[in-house]
Amino acid sequence: MTTIPRTALDAGFRGGIDVRVSLRANAGDGSSHFDGAWFPRTRDLAVELPELIAELDRRGVRVERFTYPLDAWSSVDRKLVVSDRIVRTGGFRSMDPGVVCLTWDGGARRADLLVVPPETDVLTGARALRLCTRRGLPRSPQMVLAAARSTPLPQVPEYRRAV
Repeated sequence: MTTIPRTALDAGFRGGIDVRVSLRANAGDGSSHFDGAWFPRTRDLAVELPELIAELDRRGVRVERFTYPLDAWSSVDRKLVVSDRIVRTGGFRSMDPGVVCLTWDGGARRADLLVVPPETDVLTGARALRLCTRRGLPRSPQMVLAAARSTPLPQVPEYRRAV
């Protein structure tokens, strides 16, 4: 078991202010394919997961279990201690590589988060985080990311000087 006694405010984290995650207000109620999105910076769960859990704690979601696709992430111990509590983890080969799953409230609430690949550009990642808080999204993480990429880039009007 790995013990990570830090909190989001400790120096070991990036201050907890730039954990890139979005979560619908009623996440875990089963009314949508995605309850939010997570845009990690690496595929190293030992680094990224404690920060995600600390940020979700700050938002009132006390994660008890985190499941992830084995082939998409570096493996992590089956139990992590984050902020003086245990979070169980589980990796599965059958999971979609674009999704991670969180459970809380004794397993009564479950949220599927779309994972924005770390190599994605920041603008597309921000769009995907925003899109995943809406209802009516396609089931496929690839389709959601394609929709985030297809949003036109902001246009800056050309400046012309009066002659």
